Amino acid sequence: MELNLRPASECTFDAVSLGEVMLRLDPGEGRIRTARSFRAWEGGGEYNVIRGLHKCFGMKTAVITAFADNEVGRLMKDFIEQGGVSTDLIYWKKTDGIGRICRNGINFTERGFGIRGAVGCSDRANTAISQATPEDFDFEYIFGTLGVRWLHTGGIYAALSEQACETVIAACKAAKKYGTIVSYDLNYRPSMWSAIGGLAKAQEVNKEVAKYVDVMIGNEEDFTACLGLQVEGNDENLKELNLDGYYKMVAEAAKTYPNFKAIATTLRTVKTATVNDWKAICWADGEIHMSKAYDGLEIMDRVGGGDSFASGLVYGLMTTGDPAKAVNYGAAHGALAMTTPGDTSMATCSEVEAIMGGAGARVKR
Repeated sequence: MELNLRPASECTFDAVSLGEVMLRLDPGEGRIRTARSFRAWEGGGEYNVIRGLHKCFGMKTAVITAFADNEVGRLMKDFIEQGGVSTDLIYWKKTDGIGRICRNGINFTERGFGIRGAVGCSDRANTAISQATPEDFDFEYIFGTLGVRWLHTGGIYAALSEQACETVIAACKAAKKYGTIVSYDLNYRPSMWSAIGGLAKAQEVNKEVAKYVDVMIGNEEDFTACLGLQVEGNDENLKELNLDGYYKMVAEAAKTYPNFKAIATTLRTVKTATVNDWKAICWADGEIHMSKAYDGLEIMDRVGGGDSFASGLVYGLMTTGDPAKAVNYGAAHGALAMTTPGDTSMATCSEVEAIMGGAGARVKR
């Protein structure tokens, strides 16, 4: 497939993401409701992708986000810097002492085990990034002067507020103006859209964003809810039970949006919170490519698995241009990311490639 990536020599960054980064508070093996201590991480749907692209795959990356200018915001900056992602594009918003003007998002997440599923409890209203407008980020400078080869963003960020809707559209338009490839994860969550217009607003925004997207990530529910696409025989469980429906949906999406060069999703069958069947598929050039299947995958922390799939997919597409290889980079990276705690990947590229090649879990000495 031909992506027409900008040459690395004329770009400051290989890839950037636009979205919210939250402070994740993790009770470890325990429950949120009974915890007396939490481990702190950083995480966010769009950010996790860009961190994986740097930390695992060695690309030059940056995050476009906003923080309230206080000690928690500075903590988040320190986390991001530890992950090697550039913080130069962060917008710092003034706040008061108690978060009335703006604040930083918090995400309490417990991992789940066996028959007890993972639980998330977000506290992210009125955050700095949800209030940020297109004028708070100089997209002409970012994509024109600095130069970026790939932008990743998604529907989690877009659903935060009316301002976020405007900002994500402005970023995608600017990226395309300067030849930057755009990937977007639809990631539809009805509860997040409900406060700003619900399903109708989700479709209005996502249909506009879709015009600028090269690589679209989403499952059947995402395409139906966000883009209003329908195929005969739709079944809400097709993602796990019947791939024929998803193939039809992908064909409809590609017909409606001929700018889509690739469409991908993960396929997860949840047996227990700690044992899932896991694989992924990618459509490109009229063909469907299925990854290696990781059946009975044992999971420590499933949060961020889909984001790590996206970063592996992007890396594979950027470096090989081969969707069959790219979907396998994504599936292997996502699988490895779920074997460690936290939202973000702790894998290396050599580990990903070893798993792709069939390496086992023997002790390495």
